[in-house]
Amino acid sequence: MPGKGRRPGHARARAFAVDPVWIIIPWRPRVGKRMPARGGDIAVSASVRIAIVSDTHGYLDPRIARIVAACDVAVHAGDIGGAAVLRALRPRGGRVVAVRGNNDEPWCWPPGDLEALSALPRVASLELPGGCLVVLHGHRGGLPPGLHARLREIHPRARAIVYGHSHRLVCDTEREPWVLNPGASGRSRTFGGPSCLVLHASEARWEIRVQRFRPLETGSRIYALAPVKPPGK
Repeated sequence: MPGKGRRPGHARARAFAVDPVWIIIPWRPRVGKRMPARGGDIAVSASVRIAIVSDTHGYLDPRIARIVAACDVAVHAGDIGGAAVLRALRPRGGRVVAVRGNNDEPWCWPPGDLEALSALPRVASLELPGGCLVVLHGHRGGLPPGLHARLREIHPRARAIVYGHSHRLVCDTEREPWVLNPGASGRSRTFGGPSCLVLHASEARWEIRVQRFRPLETGSRIYALAPVKPPGK
């Protein structure tokens, strides 16, 4: 893990027994841009660890589930695929923030999960120590880099904006707010393996850790859901 003085581009990877890849991107907030904290928000805490996932499509990789369990809050950027995935997100703080993706429609979810689906917003925001995290799926904004410019224009006061949809892991930290995509956290179009982000947020410092795993062996059924056909098909 790089020291505090190391620049983001010089961060070194760490090796673990389960072969994740860590890329550490530190960031210190500028004075004068922080959105105010509200009573009951996570911003009242000194620091917090956020697990960020997306595009599970009914399946959460169990290794990512273990990362979520070590975090205070879980964030899902859409294309969830069913309530079983939300139940599998078990952060130690008990809070899950999820948004609805373009595939989170009644005909894509099991019939018994439609009440949970109807409660999902299209956009969510989360007050954290040091600023605000905005979450959306991003399927209506086009492709990067144009999408990133539009997201920054729409949410200029956010510290970071999380989106999904592309299944491509992205950490755009060239300027504020950051624009982040955790990639696919299941087994559908992972482009190199399931991945997620872990955000460490405090008033003095934000840090993003990117973790990618090798694809699981075919046939694994942990947290898997049966596909549901659209009406009339």
